[in-house]
Amino acid sequence: MAPAAAAVAAPEVAAAGPGAARAASGHRLGPVALVVTGGLSVQFGSAVAVLLMPRAGALGVVTLRLVLAALVLLIVCRPKVRGYGRADWGTIVAFGAAMAGMNILFYQAADRIPLGAAVTLEVLGPLILSVVASRRLMNLLWAGLALGGVVLLGGGGFDRLDPVGAAFALAAGAMWAAYIVFSARTGRRFPQADGLALAMAFGAVLSLPLGIAEAGDKLLVPSTIGLGLAVALMSSVLPYTLELLALRRLPAPTFAILMSLEPAIAAAAGFLVLSQALSATDALAIALVIGASMGAVRTQSRRAGAEAS
Repeated sequence: MAPAAAAVAAPEVAAAGPGAARAASGHRLGPVALVVTGGLSVQFGSAVAVLLMPRAGALGVVTLRLVLAALVLLIVCRPKVRGYGRADWGTIVAFGAAMAGMNILFYQAADRIPLGAAVTLEVLGPLILSVVASRRLMNLLWAGLALGGVVLLGGGGFDRLDPVGAAFALAAGAMWAAYIVFSARTGRRFPQADGLALAMAFGAVLSLPLGIAEAGDKLLVPSTIGLGLAVALMSSVLPYTLELLALRRLPAPTFAILMSLEPAIAAAAGFLVLSQALSATDALAIALVIGASMGAVRTQSRRAGAEAS
């Protein structure tokens, strides 16, 4: 909702009574549901991707994911390519490059270190973004609490990880922060998911030579393509679309803090799909991360309510 429209709607909500106020609160929580649903989809998709890596390699999985996701989005969205300026196309290029870089680096990390540790290190990028972008003390506190949970979820064992894999995960985190920034810009410049489809296509073109070089004709095996399509839908098409929609109504700092849920979701996906057990420390870390995310959402909801009153 545009600021002017929100200003007009606020008196109407107040006059309509508690029922309308509850409906407005639910509207504000809508983006949070989109983010959580997207997180569930992308992490369970990542668990499937780990199973696919022995067939196609890390770069092959990235290529299958991006190429198939781009094909699905281009067919469904049929985005127009005329009527956009240089700045619009610059945003698409930056968004697509961030998307490709984030995936390439993350799967290189997941090929060397456990999935939960890779996501835990990667999520530091969005957390740092939330601290830098936020101008409110409460958001800084929630980010700090989430960071504590993320570190705890690592179990103090990061020093035992393969250093190259850890470096890839941290670099993927930097790309994830860039992804959040350019996803928000794309959502403002392009209707529906048109910008996402165009950016995904650009990211697919960037990854294609790398995937062919590593996997070759293994990418054409029907069963591999089938699993790749599942990964593309679960890890790219659905979550990226949901996140693009959420970022149109959710401030980037709040969105970035919500990304701290990803290690918790990854731990659950690892337990259910990859049979990776959860310890009591993991459970405590997950509780801290969820608490921080809920606190950030509650702070944002109160702020939105105060601005509307």
